[in-house]
Amino acid sequence: MLSRWSARTPVILMYHSISPCEVDPYLVTVRPERLDRQMHWLRRRGLTGVSVQYLLTMRRSGSGGGLVGLTFDDGYEDFVTYAVPILQHYGFTATVFPVAQRLGQDNAWDTHGPRKQLMTPEQLQEVVAAGMEIGSHGLRHVSLVATADADLAEEVGHSRQMLREISGQDVEGFCYPWGHVDRRIVNHVRTAGYSYGCAVSRSPLISSYALPRNYIGDADSSPRLWAKGVCHWLGWDYSHPSPPRPAADRSWSA
Repeated sequence: MLSRWSARTPVILMYHSISPCEVDPYLVTVRPERLDRQMHWLRRRGLTGVSVQYLLTMRRSGSGGGLVGLTFDDGYEDFVTYAVPILQHYGFTATVFPVAQRLGQDNAWDTHGPRKQLMTPEQLQEVVAAGMEIGSHGLRHVSLVATADADLAEEVGHSRQMLREISGQDVEGFCYPWGHVDRRIVNHVRTAGYSYGCAVSRSPLISSYALPRNYIGDADSSPRLWAKGVCHWLGWDYSHPSPPRPAADRSWSA
């Protein structure tokens, strides 16, 4: 499966928070001016940022050339304030993966802070009206690997139902919290009716249900974006050094 997908894996960029935040121990924040320069870099090269569902649909039809998937994990409120106007300026769209049961709360899972506000249901509807795709990031932003089957079904299935009711979209994509994924989780996502799943790194699970993504941070200038593009097409991982995350068996990590 890995070799079959490596040569045709779509380019999907992974963002989280977009804000002027200066304290960022988890390296999840990109300043608005940096995002603008990154989107400008894509546009200058004839590339268009789109949602993952649109990207996959166009690739299946054979007309996905020049498209790059844009994803924003966790559903931060600053996506509405800073990211949407920049994306609209370039005529881009994106997929946002909010945490269904934490809408209107904050990123309590990042124990060292800083606290970042998450979108409310009303803001989620604004994002949909702006042309963005909504996917699920689970109910609570917990690692699903050690989650019992009954709770896993809730995280995967109920989160989709909640977001469908709020957004009015079908919610086709699932994004694995912390990037933790194994075959059992992939099977739950497929059974729940999703058409794709977003992981982080490449792994033996790579498929439409474990799509690797390229981490994008505030340090990513034009040369670094070019380097990450080269690494993607060569089938290499280009990861950033991450602060400690919840302990987990990473032998299956994606």
